[in-house]
Amino acid sequence: MRLEAVDRFARGDKTEAAARDLRVTARSVRRWGRAWKQGGADALCSAGPASVERLSPAQWKRLERELRRGPLGHGFDDEFQGRTLKRVRLLIGRMFHVGYRIQGMWKLLRRHGWSAQMPVRRVPERDEEVIEVWKAEVWPQVKGSRPTWVLTSASRRRPVRG
Repeated sequence: MRLEAVDRFARGDKTEAAARDLRVTARSVRRWGRAWKQGGADALCSAGPASVERLSPAQWKRLERELRRGPLGHGFDDEFQGRTLKRVRLLIGRMFHVGYRIQGMWKLLRRHGWSAQMPVRRVPERDEEVIEVWKAEVWPQVKGSRPTWVLTSASRRRPVRG
């Protein structure tokens, strides 16, 4: 897109027209124009990814093997057996002595086709049998039956004349 903007700058097109056609903001087009005037088309080339991955391909393969073992294989023996961002971050720190922030973990996993699994927050005292009984027996009584069709009005000022 930036290189396409170079052609527009060379032709002398207006900033707003270039922004509209390229579907970007006029501010971006002006910034690209300043960079082009100072350094030519080379100044508009991509600088590469914003973040450099800190794990080598071999380390990533090893990490994938460990992630497939599951949380239980790494000492997480609680009720929820999923991979959270915190757990993966801790695992990378233990294995490779590399630190990531939580946002970095999300990007890293997504970049490699993995996802985080969020734990379901439930109270330990929760009793599933009692909940099912309540849903089946108590809730229908509390809820009651639907009223039959009654002529009503949405207006507060004009009640329905019946």
